[in-house]
Amino acid sequence: MQTSLLEKYQKSDLGKEADNILRKCVHCGFCLATCPTYDLLGNELDSPRGRIYLIKQVLEGETPTQKTQTHLDRCLTCRNCETTCPSGVEYGHLVDAGRHIVEEQVPRSFAQRMLRKTMRTILPHRSRITPLVKLGQSVAPILPASLRTHLPPKQKAGAWPAPQHTRTMLVLDGCVQPSMAPDINAATARVLDRLNINLVAIKEAGCCGAVSYHLNAQDEGLDFARANIDAWWPHIEAGAEAIVMTASGCGVFVSEYGELLKHDQNYAAKALKVSELCQDISEVIAAEEFENIKVAEQAPIAFHPPCTLQHGQKKMGTTETLLQSLGFTLLPVKDAHFCCGSAGTYSILQKELSQKLLTRKINSLKKHEPSKIATANIGCLLHLQSAAGETPVQHWIELLDNALESRD
Repeated sequence: MQTSLLEKYQKSDLGKEADNILRKCVHCGFCLATCPTYDLLGNELDSPRGRIYLIKQVLEGETPTQKTQTHLDRCLTCRNCETTCPSGVEYGHLVDAGRHIVEEQVPRSFAQRMLRKTMRTILPHRSRITPLVKLGQSVAPILPASLRTHLPPKQKAGAWPAPQHTRTMLVLDGCVQPSMAPDINAATARVLDRLNINLVAIKEAGCCGAVSYHLNAQDEGLDFARANIDAWWPHIEAGAEAIVMTASGCGVFVSEYGELLKHDQNYAAKALKVSELCQDISEVIAAEEFENIKVAEQAPIAFHPPCTLQHGQKKMGTTETLLQSLGFTLLPVKDAHFCCGSAGTYSILQKELSQKLLTRKINSLKKHEPSKIATANIGCLLHLQSAAGETPVQHWIELLDNALESRD
């Protein structure tokens, strides 16, 4: 793709990176077939190729409009197109840059600004979201069904094994997950304990930064990243082998700390090291001798691979292969590569499109009547849970932990 960017963008880091990505695009259109919003709406401006053109026009001097912003907002950032693209276009980074530039030129309504500010004020902070979740759960019986279905069931975290092994890994406890499903990381600690690995949550570490960053508060998102690096660094220097991710949405963002902070002289080297240490829990277990955590054949389950795992982190099939090796039976799921519609805050900001994607995904997951639905990301889990009816939805590490406990 030929480009002719405005001089101010030619000289900026953001503009240079966007230009480099734009020039990789060869107009082939392969991305259209795997874009969920194009599949639903049939409008090329709601496809990766269409949005690439919109961003290119803005960088070249065309004034963006509300329509430009709407088409960029509708993108899930699922990055399915990156998996399909034969030219290696880093569309996720490009759409983040495009949204940031358009946000500076197209003012949002007061209601939209307040909604986005509220999400950034509450969601990344565990101390703020946890009381709200508990309040909602306490009054759930009197809430309208439309609200009640979005509340996770009450859950207590099980026992977290005391450190007793020579090997140690860190885990991101994050912000939303401990409030919504507190047993996921505890279950992870129990499974790794069986593999003679200590799992340690550093209390000073918090939100990975993705919520703010993808809501166009990019500096705020990077501040969260720096705070996590500061919290983890002494433990990395002390020999922590990995930073374990049990939420693939956080995983894809932390794995890109090195790229996101490469221009920060104070954090570039540390951020790159953190990214190198970042591993999804499926990778951690797959790299170990896991014979002692195999379980007897389980009732068939349906697995939903989050976009952040299969397209963002490029780990397509990793978790499915591991689950089958551990003794789980996975049912076929049609169009497993398509997004469930959660996509971070997308289910709040683009509810109509999100619900259409959710309905399609649930129908695919439940088609063969699984005993349970498993996934690998808290956002997907909560979204699927809201529409799954009587079929339980859990993180797959919880299913493994429960199966091991029953076996023993």
